[in-house]
Amino acid sequence: MKLVKNENNKKPESVSDEEAREAFIKILRWIGEDPTREGLLETPKRVTKAFKEYFKGYQEDPKEILSKTFGDVEGYSDMVVQKNISVQSHCEHHMAPIIGIAHVAYIPNERVVGLSKIARVVEVFSKRLQTQERLTVQIANTLMESLDAKGVAVTIDSTHQCMTMRGIKKEQATTVTNFYLGQFKDDLSYQNRYLRFIAK
Repeated sequence: MKLVKNENNKKPESVSDEEAREAFIKILRWIGEDPTREGLLETPKRVTKAFKEYFKGYQEDPKEILSKTFGDVEGYSDMVVQKNISVQSHCEHHMAPIIGIAHVAYIPNERVVGLSKIARVVEVFSKRLQTQERLTVQIANTLMESLDAKGVAVTIDSTHQCMTMRGIKKEQATTVTNFYLGQFKDDLSYQNRYLRFIAK
């Protein structure tokens, strides 16, 4: 499994698929199961494969995704808003799922990016161990820097399984985070328009 450097620029030690499978076998034993019974024989292999999908964001560079932009937009300069982008992530404290939606807006500075690229940036950062607060900021900062945008707004509304399935067990609780940069932060009229758009 390819690994990318983390935010502290430290490359983690590489672990083979076989080592990962052995670890999951130990976890099965730890919870009181018999990893040799028929129903569990392939489970470590399946979980290793699933984890590669859950955490594929470590292998992708969001700035590279945003590297291609378009200038032929007839002078369009108002905000671009993309709503209801699905978010599936995992919390870094319990590795429990975070399920929700993201709303993203940016104000272009002469050039725009393909619409699918916004959702892909959300996907890359979501497919890592996260806190919702950091996830929100990472998406916003990357869009702002990579697109040289005049402003960026990001909202995430999600349910944390570490709250609904364990601990306090509040099944209906959701968490909303917002982060604003540039004109969205400095000019409340932009912020208010954005909030009206995502409320519809």
